[in-house]
Amino acid sequence: MLGPRYRTALLLGGMFLGACGSSNSSGPGPAGQTGSGGTSVIHASTGGATGTVTPPAGGSGGETVTPPVTPPVTMTGGSTVGGTGGDRSGSGGAMASSTGAVTGAAGGKNGGMQGGATGGASPPLGGTTGTDPGTDGDGDFTAGPTYALASDLTMKGNPQGKTFNLSLPSANSKIFTGMDATLTAPTTFTRSINVYIPARYKDGTPAPLMVVQDGGGTPFVLIKAALDNLTIETDPARRLPPFVAIAVSSGGGDGKGSERGLEYDTMSDRYARYIDTEVLPAIEANAAVKAAYPNFSFTKDPNGRGAAGCSSGAAAAFTMAWLSPNLFRKAIAYSATLVAQQADNAPEKAMYPDGAWDYHSNLSLIANTTPNLPVRIFHNANEMDNGYMNPESSMHNWLMAGQRTAAAFKAKGYHYRFVLGMGLGHCDQQVQRATMGDALLWLWRGYPTGP
Repeated sequence: MLGPRYRTALLLGGMFLGACGSSNSSGPGPAGQTGSGGTSVIHASTGGATGTVTPPAGGSGGETVTPPVTPPVTMTGGSTVGGTGGDRSGSGGAMASSTGAVTGAAGGKNGGMQGGATGGASPPLGGTTGTDPGTDGDGDFTAGPTYALASDLTMKGNPQGKTFNLSLPSANSKIFTGMDATLTAPTTFTRSINVYIPARYKDGTPAPLMVVQDGGGTPFVLIKAALDNLTIETDPARRLPPFVAIAVSSGGGDGKGSERGLEYDTMSDRYARYIDTEVLPAIEANAAVKAAYPNFSFTKDPNGRGAAGCSSGAAAAFTMAWLSPNLFRKAIAYSATLVAQQADNAPEKAMYPDGAWDYHSNLSLIANTTPNLPVRIFHNANEMDNGYMNPESSMHNWLMAGQRTAAAFKAKGYHYRFVLGMGLGHCDQQVQRATMGDALLWLWRGYPTGP
Protein backbone atom coordinates (compact mmCIF):
# COMPACT_ATOMS: atom_id res chain seq x y z
CA MET A 1 0.00 0.00 0.00
CA LEU A 2 1.34 3.43 -0.89
CA GLY A 3 2.18 5.75 1.97
CA PRO A 4 1.65 9.51 2.03
CA ARG A 5 5.15 10.22 0.76
CA TYR A 6 6.20 10.36 -2.84
CA ARG A 7 7.95 7.24 -3.99
CA THR A 8 9.93 6.50 -7.09
CA ALA A 9 7.83 4.09 -9.13
CA LEU A 10 8.56 1.84 -12.05
CA LEU A 11 5.61 2.83 -14.19
CA LEU A 12 5.53 0.56 -17.20
CA GLY A 13 3.53 1.36 -20.33
CA GLY A 14 -0.10 0.35 -20.43
CA MET A 15 -3.17 0.98 -18.33
CA PHE A 16 -2.93 1.12 -14.56
CA LEU A 17 -5.02 -1.75 -13.22
CA GLY A 18 -7.08 -1.35 -10.09
CA ALA A 19 -7.61 1.51 -7.67
CA CYS A 20 -4.91 1.98 -5.06
CA GLY A 21 -6.36 3.70 -2.05
CA SER A 22 -9.28 6.06 -1.88
CA SER A 23 -9.53 9.63 -3.02
CA ASN A 24 -8.37 12.17 -0.48
CA SER A 25 -11.11 14.51 -1.61
CA SER A 26 -13.79 13.04 0.63
CA GLY A 27 -12.14 13.57 3.99
CA PRO A 28 -13.64 16.00 6.51
CA GLY A 29 -11.93 18.98 8.03
CA PRO A 30 -12.80 22.60 8.63
CA ALA A 31 -10.81 25.30 6.87
CA GLY A 32 -7.94 26.62 8.93
CA GLN A 33 -7.19 23.43 10.81
CA THR A 34 -3.47 22.88 11.34
CA GLY A 35 -1.92 19.75 9.89
CA SER A 36 1.43 18.14 10.39
CA GLY A 37 4.24 16.59 8.39
CA GLY A 38 3.82 16.69 4.64
CA THR A 39 6.07 16.11 1.66
CA SER A 40 6.85 17.21 -1.83
CA VAL A 41 8.51 15.33 -4.63
CA ILE A 42 12.06 16.31 -3.76
CA HIS A 43 11.97 17.38 -0.17
CA ALA A 44 9.78 17.25 2.90
CA SER A 45 7.76 20.39 3.40
CA THR A 46 7.66 21.45 7.01
CA GLY A 47 4.36 22.16 8.67
CA GLY A 48 3.17 25.36 10.25
CA ALA A 49 0.94 27.02 7.66
CA THR A 50 -2.70 27.44 8.38
CA GLY A 51 -5.59 28.96 6.51
CA THR A 52 -7.61 28.37 3.38
CA VAL A 53 -7.19 28.49 -0.35
CA THR A 54 -10.21 29.35 -2.45
CA PRO A 55 -10.06 27.34 -5.70
CA PRO A 56 -11.42 28.36 -9.08
CA ALA A 57 -15.14 27.96 -9.45
CA GLY A 58 -16.38 25.20 -11.73
CA GLY A 59 -18.82 25.72 -14.52
CA SER A 60 -20.65 24.12 -17.35
CA GLY A 61 -19.24 23.60 -20.79
CA GLY A 62 -15.64 23.12 -19.71
CA GLU A 63 -13.71 19.89 -19.70
CA THR A 64 -14.83 17.16 -17.34
CA VAL A 65 -13.18 17.39 -13.95
CA THR A 66 -13.39 14.35 -11.69
CA PRO A 67 -14.65 14.75 -9.07
CA PRO A 68 -16.47 17.97 -10.08
CA VAL A 69 -16.80 19.27 -6.52
CA THR A 70 -15.37 18.02 -3.25
CA PRO A 71 -15.94 19.15 0.34
CA PRO A 72 -13.21 20.87 2.35
CA VAL A 73 -10.47 18.47 3.35
CA THR A 74 -7.71 18.55 5.94
CA MET A 75 -4.31 18.16 4.33
CA THR A 76 -1.04 17.15 5.92
CA GLY A 77 1.83 19.60 5.90
CA GLY A 78 0.26 22.28 8.05
CA SER A 79 -2.39 23.57 5.70
CA THR A 80 -6.05 23.09 5.06
CA VAL A 81 -7.45 23.40 1.60
CA GLY A 82 -11.04 24.35 0.92
CA GLY A 83 -13.28 22.26 -1.29
CA THR A 84 -12.10 21.95 -4.86
CA GLY A 85 -14.23 22.78 -7.85
CA GLY A 86 -13.88 22.49 -11.59
CA ASP A 87 -10.86 24.10 -13.17
CA ARG A 88 -12.63 25.92 -15.92
CA SER A 89 -15.72 28.01 -16.46
CA GLY A 90 -17.90 27.09 -19.38
CA SER A 91 -17.48 30.26 -21.40
CA GLY A 92 -14.34 30.80 -23.38
CA GLY A 93 -12.22 28.53 -21.25
CA ALA A 94 -11.51 31.39 -18.85
CA MET A 95 -10.57 30.40 -15.34
CA ALA A 96 -11.49 32.09 -12.10
CA SER A 97 -8.68 33.37 -9.92
CA SER A 98 -7.67 31.56 -6.76
CA THR A 99 -7.09 33.63 -3.69
CA GLY A 100 -5.06 32.56 -0.70
CA ALA A 101 -5.33 33.32 2.97
CA VAL A 102 -2.49 31.08 4.04
CA THR A 103 -0.16 32.35 6.72
CA GLY A 104 2.41 30.80 8.99
CA ALA A 105 6.02 29.69 9.20
CA ALA A 106 8.01 28.34 6.27
CA GLY A 107 7.48 24.78 6.43
CA GLY A 108 8.79 15.76 -40.46
CA LYS A 109 8.07 13.40 -37.82
CA ASN A 110 11.75 13.01 -36.91
CA GLY A 111 14.49 15.36 -38.08
CA GLY A 112 12.00 17.47 -40.03
CA MET A 113 10.26 18.73 -36.93
CA GLN A 114 13.50 19.81 -35.33
CA GLY A 115 13.75 22.83 -37.60
CA GLY A 116 10.80 24.29 -35.72
CA ALA A 117 8.41 26.94 -36.93
CA THR A 118 10.79 28.64 -39.32
CA GLY A 119 12.16 25.48 -40.91
CA GLY A 120 15.67 26.46 -39.90
CA ALA A 121 18.52 24.33 -38.69
CA SER A 122 18.01 21.86 -35.88
CA PRO A 123 18.50 23.47 -32.46
CA PRO A 124 21.64 22.53 -30.56
CA LEU A 125 21.26 19.67 -28.14
CA GLY A 126 22.98 21.74 -25.49
CA GLY A 127 21.72 25.07 -24.20
CA THR A 128 22.72 28.55 -25.17
CA THR A 129 22.74 29.46 -21.49
CA GLY A 130 23.07 27.57 -18.25
CA THR A 131 24.70 24.28 -17.39
CA ASP A 132 23.77 20.64 -17.80
CA PRO A 133 21.42 20.00 -14.87
CA GLY A 134 22.23 16.30 -14.75
CA THR A 135 19.62 13.65 -14.02
CA ASP A 136 18.79 14.59 -10.43
CA GLY A 137 15.02 14.47 -10.07
CA ASP A 138 14.40 12.81 -13.43
CA GLY A 139 12.14 9.78 -13.64
CA ASP A 140 8.82 8.41 -12.43
CA PHE A 141 7.16 9.27 -9.12
CA THR A 142 3.86 8.78 -7.31
CA ALA A 143 2.01 11.40 -5.28
CA GLY A 144 -0.59 10.82 -2.61
CA PRO A 145 -2.92 9.39 -1.62
CA THR A 146 -2.81 12.29 0.87
CA TYR A 147 -1.82 15.75 -0.31
CA ALA A 148 -0.59 19.01 1.18
CA LEU A 149 -0.21 22.52 -0.12
CA ALA A 150 3.58 22.77 -0.42
CA SER A 151 5.23 25.35 1.79
CA ASP A 152 6.89 26.95 -1.24
CA LEU A 153 3.42 27.87 -2.53
CA THR A 154 2.07 29.60 0.57
CA MET A 155 1.94 33.34 1.13
CA LYS A 156 4.89 34.31 3.34
CA GLY A 157 4.88 38.08 3.12
CA ASN A 158 7.72 38.22 0.59
CA PRO A 159 7.88 41.11 -1.89
CA GLN A 160 5.37 40.60 -4.67
CA GLY A 161 5.78 41.45 -8.32
CA LYS A 162 3.66 43.58 -10.61
CA THR A 163 0.59 42.41 -12.53
CA PHE A 164 -0.44 43.74 -15.92
CA ASN A 165 -3.59 43.01 -17.91
CA LEU A 166 -4.15 43.38 -21.62
CA SER A 167 -6.39 41.88 -24.28
CA LEU A 168 -5.96 40.75 -27.86
CA PRO A 169 -9.02 40.78 -30.18
CA SER A 170 -9.21 37.96 -32.69
CA ALA A 171 -9.86 40.54 -35.40
CA ASN A 172 -6.29 41.82 -34.97
CA SER A 173 -4.65 38.40 -35.17
CA LYS A 174 -2.97 36.94 -38.23
CA ILE A 175 -2.85 33.40 -36.82
CA PHE A 176 -6.02 32.77 -34.78
CA THR A 177 -8.67 34.96 -36.35
CA GLY A 178 -11.68 32.88 -35.36
CA MET A 179 -12.42 32.39 -39.04
CA ASP A 180 -11.13 28.84 -39.56
CA ALA A 181 -14.41 27.92 -41.20
CA THR A 182 -13.44 24.35 -42.08
CA LEU A 183 -12.22 23.55 -38.56
CA THR A 184 -14.43 25.60 -36.22
CA ALA A 185 -17.63 27.57 -36.34
CA PRO A 186 -16.66 31.16 -37.26
CA THR A 187 -16.41 33.26 -34.13
CA THR A 188 -14.96 36.46 -32.79
CA PHE A 189 -13.40 36.69 -29.37
CA THR A 190 -11.13 38.78 -27.21
CA ARG A 191 -8.29 36.97 -25.52
CA SER A 192 -7.28 38.11 -22.03
CA ILE A 193 -3.59 38.20 -21.09
CA ASN A 194 -2.43 38.45 -17.47
CA VAL A 195 1.27 39.11 -16.90
CA TYR A 196 3.14 38.70 -13.62
CA ILE A 197 6.64 40.18 -13.42
CA PRO A 198 8.29 39.05 -10.17
CA ALA A 199 9.83 41.50 -7.74
CA ARG A 200 13.34 40.21 -8.39
CA TYR A 201 13.24 40.90 -12.13
CA LYS A 202 15.73 43.62 -13.12
CA ASP A 203 14.69 45.99 -15.89
CA GLY A 204 16.84 45.63 -18.97
CA THR A 205 17.44 41.91 -18.46
CA PRO A 206 15.92 39.77 -21.23
CA ALA A 207 13.27 37.97 -19.20
CA PRO A 208 12.77 34.21 -19.20
CA LEU A 209 9.11 33.28 -19.29
CA MET A 210 6.39 30.69 -18.83
CA VAL A 211 3.10 30.79 -20.70
CA VAL A 212 0.12 29.37 -18.77
CA GLN A 213 -2.79 28.15 -20.86
CA ASP A 214 -6.48 28.74 -20.02
CA GLY A 215 -5.96 32.01 -18.22
CA GLY A 216 -5.43 32.84 -14.57
CA GLY A 217 -6.51 29.75 -12.67
CA THR A 218 -4.80 27.46 -10.19
CA PRO A 219 -1.54 26.84 -12.11
CA PHE A 220 -1.00 30.58 -12.59
CA VAL A 221 -1.69 31.36 -8.94
CA LEU A 222 0.69 28.63 -7.79
CA ILE A 223 3.42 29.77 -10.17
CA LYS A 224 3.13 33.35 -8.89
CA ALA A 225 3.48 32.12 -5.31
CA ALA A 226 6.53 30.07 -6.26
CA LEU A 227 8.11 33.12 -7.87
CA ASP A 228 7.54 35.22 -4.75
CA ASN A 229 9.17 32.59 -2.54
CA LEU A 230 11.77 30.79 -4.61
CA THR A 231 13.38 33.63 -6.56
CA ILE A 232 14.76 34.91 -3.23
CA GLU A 233 15.69 31.47 -1.86
CA THR A 234 19.22 31.52 -0.41
CA ASP A 235 19.88 27.86 -1.24
CA PRO A 236 21.06 27.90 -4.89
CA ALA A 237 19.61 24.43 -5.42
CA ARG A 238 16.15 25.74 -4.55
CA ARG A 239 16.22 29.08 -6.32
CA LEU A 240 14.13 29.93 -9.37
CA PRO A 241 15.16 32.45 -12.02
CA PRO A 242 12.86 35.50 -12.02
CA PHE A 243 10.88 34.42 -15.05
CA VAL A 244 7.72 36.21 -16.16
CA ALA A 245 4.45 34.27 -15.84
CA ILE A 246 1.93 34.91 -18.62
CA ALA A 247 -1.64 33.61 -18.36
CA VAL A 248 -3.27 33.42 -21.79
CA SER A 249 -6.95 32.56 -22.19
CA SER A 250 -8.10 30.36 -25.03
CA GLY A 251 -10.39 31.38 -27.85
CA GLY A 252 -13.27 29.52 -26.21
CA GLY A 253 -15.18 26.27 -26.25
CA ASP A 254 -13.83 22.79 -25.69
CA GLY A 255 -13.09 19.67 -27.68
CA LYS A 256 -13.05 18.98 -31.40
CA GLY A 257 -14.51 21.76 -33.47
CA SER A 258 -13.91 24.46 -30.85
CA GLU A 259 -11.47 27.35 -31.02
CA ARG A 260 -9.77 26.06 -27.87
CA GLY A 261 -9.44 22.63 -29.41
CA LEU A 262 -7.94 24.13 -32.55
CA GLU A 263 -5.37 26.05 -30.53
CA TYR A 264 -4.43 23.39 -27.99
CA ASP A 265 -5.06 19.94 -29.48
CA THR A 266 -3.74 20.45 -33.00
CA MET A 267 -0.37 18.84 -33.68
CA SER A 268 1.13 21.99 -35.11
CA ASP A 269 3.59 24.78 -34.36
CA ARG A 270 0.78 27.28 -34.94
CA TYR A 271 0.05 28.04 -31.28
CA ALA A 272 3.76 28.40 -30.44
CA ARG A 273 4.14 30.85 -33.32
CA TYR A 274 1.10 32.76 -32.10
CA ILE A 275 2.62 33.18 -28.64
CA ASP A 276 6.01 34.11 -30.08
CA THR A 277 4.90 36.56 -32.77
CA GLU A 278 1.74 38.10 -31.31
CA VAL A 279 1.43 37.64 -27.54
CA LEU A 280 5.02 38.34 -26.47
CA PRO A 281 5.45 41.43 -28.69
CA ALA A 282 2.12 42.79 -27.42
CA ILE A 283 3.40 42.53 -23.84
CA GLU A 284 6.73 44.13 -24.69
CA ALA A 285 4.90 47.04 -26.34
CA ASN A 286 2.25 47.46 -23.64
CA ALA A 287 2.24 51.02 -22.28
CA ALA A 288 1.80 49.99 -18.64
CA VAL A 289 4.62 47.47 -18.86
CA LYS A 290 6.90 50.02 -20.52
CA ALA A 291 6.06 52.63 -17.89
CA ALA A 292 7.14 50.28 -15.11
CA TYR A 293 10.03 48.69 -17.00
CA PRO A 294 11.24 51.00 -19.81
CA ASN A 295 13.78 48.46 -21.08
CA PHE A 296 11.67 45.34 -20.73
CA SER A 297 12.11 42.49 -23.21
CA PHE A 298 11.79 38.71 -23.37
CA THR A 299 14.69 36.40 -23.90
CA LYS A 300 15.04 34.76 -27.29
CA ASP A 301 16.83 31.79 -25.74
CA PRO A 302 14.46 28.79 -26.04
CA ASN A 303 15.98 27.34 -22.86
CA GLY A 304 14.50 30.35 -21.05
CA ARG A 305 11.00 29.80 -22.43
CA GLY A 306 8.43 27.37 -21.07
CA ALA A 307 4.72 26.68 -20.91
CA ALA A 308 2.29 25.10 -18.45
CA GLY A 309 -1.30 23.96 -18.35
CA CYS A 310 -3.80 21.27 -17.51
CA SER A 311 -5.70 18.93 -19.85
CA SER A 312 -5.72 20.30 -23.40
CA GLY A 313 -3.80 23.31 -22.07
CA ALA A 314 -1.15 20.81 -20.96
CA ALA A 315 -1.14 19.22 -24.40
CA ALA A 316 -0.52 22.68 -25.84
CA ALA A 317 2.44 23.21 -23.50
CA PHE A 318 3.82 19.80 -24.44
CA THR A 319 3.44 20.45 -28.16
CA MET A 320 4.97 23.93 -27.91
CA ALA A 321 8.18 22.31 -26.67
CA TRP A 322 8.09 19.25 -28.93
CA LEU A 323 7.23 20.84 -32.27
CA SER A 324 8.92 24.20 -31.66
CA PRO A 325 12.11 23.55 -29.65
CA ASN A 326 13.69 26.54 -31.33
CA LEU A 327 11.11 28.69 -29.48
CA PHE A 328 10.19 26.81 -26.27
CA ARG A 329 11.93 23.95 -24.48
CA LYS A 330 10.23 23.56 -21.10
CA ALA A 331 6.75 22.28 -20.23
CA ILE A 332 4.63 21.47 -17.18
CA ALA A 333 1.65 19.35 -18.21
CA TYR A 334 -0.95 18.23 -15.66
CA SER A 335 -3.47 15.57 -16.84
CA ALA A 336 -2.12 16.17 -20.31
CA THR A 337 -4.50 15.41 -23.18
CA LEU A 338 -1.99 13.26 -25.04
CA VAL A 339 -4.86 11.44 -26.74
CA ALA A 340 -6.59 11.48 -30.12
CA GLN A 341 -8.27 14.85 -29.62
CA GLN A 342 -7.14 16.63 -32.79
CA ALA A 343 -9.96 17.57 -35.16
CA ASP A 344 -10.68 14.82 -37.68
CA ASN A 345 -10.55 17.26 -40.59
CA ALA A 346 -7.36 19.02 -39.48
CA PRO A 347 -4.73 19.29 -42.23
CA GLU A 348 -2.23 17.92 -39.70
CA LYS A 349 -4.11 14.61 -39.69
CA ALA A 350 -2.09 13.43 -42.70
CA MET A 351 1.14 13.65 -40.68
CA TYR A 352 -0.32 12.91 -37.23
CA PRO A 353 -3.40 10.72 -37.86
CA ASP A 354 -4.10 10.10 -34.17
CA GLY A 355 -3.20 13.52 -32.84
CA ALA A 356 -1.26 13.65 -29.59
CA TRP A 357 -1.73 9.88 -29.16
CA ASP A 358 1.05 9.65 -31.75
CA TYR A 359 3.60 10.87 -29.20
CA HIS A 360 3.65 7.47 -27.52
CA SER A 361 1.83 5.04 -29.81
CA ASN A 362 1.48 4.24 -33.51
CA LEU A 363 3.93 6.80 -34.95
CA SER A 364 5.84 6.81 -31.63
CA LEU A 365 7.18 10.31 -32.12
CA ILE A 366 9.21 10.24 -28.93
CA ALA A 367 10.80 6.89 -29.73
CA ASN A 368 11.47 7.68 -33.38
CA THR A 369 12.81 11.22 -33.13
CA THR A 370 16.60 11.18 -33.45
CA PRO A 371 18.61 12.78 -32.00
CA ASN A 372 16.72 13.55 -28.81
CA LEU A 373 15.17 17.00 -28.73
CA PRO A 374 16.66 19.48 -26.21
CA VAL A 375 13.45 19.66 -24.17
CA ARG A 376 12.67 19.27 -20.48
CA ILE A 377 9.12 18.13 -19.67
CA PHE A 378 7.21 17.50 -16.43
CA HIS A 379 3.94 15.67 -16.94
CA ASN A 380 1.27 14.13 -14.76
CA ALA A 381 -1.65 11.75 -15.00
CA ASN A 382 -3.95 10.70 -12.20
CA GLU A 383 -5.13 7.28 -11.11
CA MET A 384 -8.73 8.00 -12.11
CA ASP A 385 -7.99 10.45 -14.90
CA ASN A 386 -10.29 10.87 -17.89
CA GLY A 387 -10.94 7.57 -19.63
CA TYR A 388 -8.80 5.59 -17.18
CA MET A 389 -10.91 2.47 -17.80
CA ASN A 390 -11.07 2.92 -21.57
CA PRO A 391 -9.33 0.33 -23.76
CA GLU A 392 -6.26 1.17 -25.78
CA SER A 393 -8.34 1.12 -28.95
CA SER A 394 -10.30 4.18 -27.77
CA MET A 395 -7.14 6.32 -27.86
CA HIS A 396 -8.87 8.34 -25.11
CA ASN A 397 -7.26 7.08 -21.92
CA TRP A 398 -5.38 9.94 -20.23
CA LEU A 399 -3.76 7.65 -17.64
CA MET A 400 -2.45 5.23 -20.25
CA ALA A 401 -1.20 8.13 -22.36
CA GLY A 402 0.72 9.62 -19.44
CA GLN A 403 2.33 6.31 -18.49
CA ARG A 404 3.28 5.47 -22.06
CA THR A 405 4.78 8.91 -22.57
CA ALA A 406 6.88 8.45 -19.44
CA ALA A 407 8.04 5.03 -20.63
CA ALA A 408 9.00 6.46 -24.02
CA PHE A 409 10.95 9.31 -22.41
CA LYS A 410 12.72 6.89 -20.09
CA ALA A 411 13.72 4.57 -22.92
CA LYS A 412 15.21 7.47 -24.86
CA GLY A 413 17.08 8.99 -21.92
CA TYR A 414 15.21 12.30 -21.80
CA HIS A 415 15.17 14.81 -18.97
CA TYR A 416 11.59 14.16 -17.89
CA ARG A 417 9.58 13.85 -14.73
CA PHE A 418 6.29 11.96 -14.51
CA VAL A 419 4.07 12.11 -11.42
CA LEU A 420 1.16 9.70 -10.99
CA GLY A 421 -1.46 11.20 -8.67
CA MET A 422 -3.06 8.49 -6.54
CA GLY A 423 -6.77 8.62 -5.79
CA LEU A 424 -7.43 11.61 -8.05
CA GLY A 425 -9.36 12.39 -11.21
CA HIS A 426 -8.78 14.74 -14.11
CA CYS A 427 -6.95 18.01 -13.42
CA ASP A 428 -7.39 17.66 -9.67
CA GLN A 429 -5.90 20.71 -8.01
CA GLN A 430 -4.56 18.74 -5.04
CA VAL A 431 -1.67 17.27 -6.99
CA GLN A 432 -0.89 20.67 -8.50
CA ARG A 433 -0.77 22.29 -5.06
CA ALA A 434 1.50 19.56 -3.75
CA THR A 435 3.95 19.39 -6.66
CA MET A 436 4.08 22.68 -8.58
CA GLY A 437 6.95 24.19 -6.58
CA ASP A 438 9.23 21.21 -7.03
CA ALA A 439 8.12 20.80 -10.64
CA LEU A 440 9.29 24.35 -11.33
CA LEU A 441 12.59 23.84 -9.53
CA TRP A 442 13.24 20.68 -11.54
CA LEU A 443 12.15 22.32 -14.80
CA TRP A 444 14.44 25.34 -14.42
CA ARG A 445 17.41 23.46 -12.97
CA GLY A 446 20.59 24.52 -14.74
CA TYR A 447 19.20 27.85 -15.95
CA PRO A 448 20.96 30.94 -14.51
CA THR A 449 19.15 32.37 -11.49
CA GLY A 450 21.14 35.57 -11.17
CA PRO A 451 23.01 36.91 -8.12
